[in-house]
Amino acid sequence: MERIPVYMMPGLAASPVIFERIRLDETQFEVHWLSWKIPLSGESLPDYAQRMCQDIQHENPVLIGVSFGGVLVQEMAAFVHPRKLIIVSSVKTQNEIPLRMRIIRNTKAYHLVPTRLLQNIEVLRPLAFNHALKLRFKLYEKYLSVRDKDYLEWAIFQMLYWSRTVADENVIHIHGDADEVFPIENIQNCITVPGGSHIMIVLRYRWFNEHLPKIILNE
Repeated sequence: MERIPVYMMPGLAASPVIFERIRLDETQFEVHWLSWKIPLSGESLPDYAQRMCQDIQHENPVLIGVSFGGVLVQEMAAFVHPRKLIIVSSVKTQNEIPLRMRIIRNTKAYHLVPTRLLQNIEVLRPLAFNHALKLRFKLYEKYLSVRDKDYLEWAIFQMLYWSRTVADENVIHIHGDADEVFPIENIQNCITVPGGSHIMIVLRYRWFNEHLPKIILNE
């Protein structure tokens, strides 16, 4: 039996290592991790998506994207025509972006986002005053691997100014009801993961290992 190609795209600035605990049956699925590229000067999100598709080596693959990676795979779908398009902890249109992000966009306060901290997140470790924060910083240090300033500024801008207003009806949206970045009250038509946070792809990997195969194979 021919295996189903599955391409996984991590979230903003994240390494594909976030998928290290996702286990799909190797007799059924052929899994590929995608990595962020540094954007070209003035590159639009659709142009970037088309360039990312150069790493897709199969026809009609499954595309899975997390957070901003979910936005990207929706743009990539125009070029590779996936058999399944799955987003996790993400949004389908600008209408699902929370109010605070829209305020940042409308006031152009995104210029104040301290990308230097994302480049050197280790300096924030002393501020972790409880176990939960220490765990969160440990995860960030491990998984946030893209520290290039041009990439970070480009990605933040593209996320805030993503122009899609009508959801792709083919998108399968998996979202946690405790997502602190994209609150679920703004999300329409999703598979809800109880207690799932924005980084549930890491923390709730058992849920994905159980449910992803059925979601992919369900015609």
